Amino acid sequence: MNIKLMDVVARRSYNCDILFRVIDIGERNGQKFAVLYGEDFRLVADSPYDDLIVINPNERVKLTQEYRSIEEQSFRLFTQDVDLLKQRQEYEVSGGYAKQTNYFQIPGKVLHLDGDPAYLKKCLTLYEKIGIPVFGIHCSEKEMSSKIGQLLDYYRPDILVITGHDAYSKAKGKINDINAYRHSKHFAETVIEARRKIPHLDQLVIFAGACQSHFESLIQAGANFASSPSRINIHALDPVYIVAKISFTPFMERINVWDVLRNTLTGEKGLGGIETRGVLRTGMPYLPVHEE
Repeated sequence: MNIKLMDVVARRSYNCDILFRVIDIGERNGQKFAVLYGEDFRLVADSPYDDLIVINPNERVKLTQEYRSIEEQSFRLFTQDVDLLKQRQEYEVSGGYAKQTNYFQIPGKVLHLDGDPAYLKKCLTLYEKIGIPVFGIHCSEKEMSSKIGQLLDYYRPDILVITGHDAYSKAKGKINDINAYRHSKHFAETVIEARRKIPHLDQLVIFAGACQSHFESLIQAGANFASSPSRINIHALDPVYIVAKISFTPFMERINVWDVLRNTLTGEKGLGGIETRGVLRTGMPYLPVHEE
């Protein structure tokens, strides 16, 4: 068996429950190992090379068919929720500006740091589809804390997403030990650095974390929303689902945490947060410039 970088594989010892991409192959104590990134979940894992099986396209469709059905259902609920949120804002604004129809709205601007370029691309596509202004930066989890200050000064976002891959390792320590996690410490350090720049929780709304991340540490560091309360895997697009709710909620309204989580793929076991204000702002007049 010849497994190459970026092959889609599964682990025999886990009954091929999750699909992964191979991102590195090396040796450890004389044994060949592979570093894996989840194909649909923000999970990073190490695996003995011999435990892996390459998944061909036909097998991949078969293995993911049931999951894709759940994903599509969640996405439909999510888009319905976003559409209803937009319609409600338009209705309320048109009432408030009854004599002025030329108003405009500015949704929250997002800076999304992602340790996985493939997931970042998926997220940017979804941001664009639902109309959220976003700047996407691919950055190694270990480098995020040293770069976040400069990025905040340059992009000046309303919402910051700090994500990538993570995993808890029982061999490294107890579940409440942040050092037993692959990247939770890096995410927490990045949140702390961001809060040095912008301390107020409603002036910069932060989502931080990935699969199995140390939820409590990320919230204590200053994140508004984070993963993973029950240390489960989260879906690649879950951060976008949360950001959309924040971005399209007016800044004078508080967001109920359950309203944010209910249409994510992971729900409250994988995601959580604190009460936060929205960031949508309405202005007038809207006077489009027409070329002569």
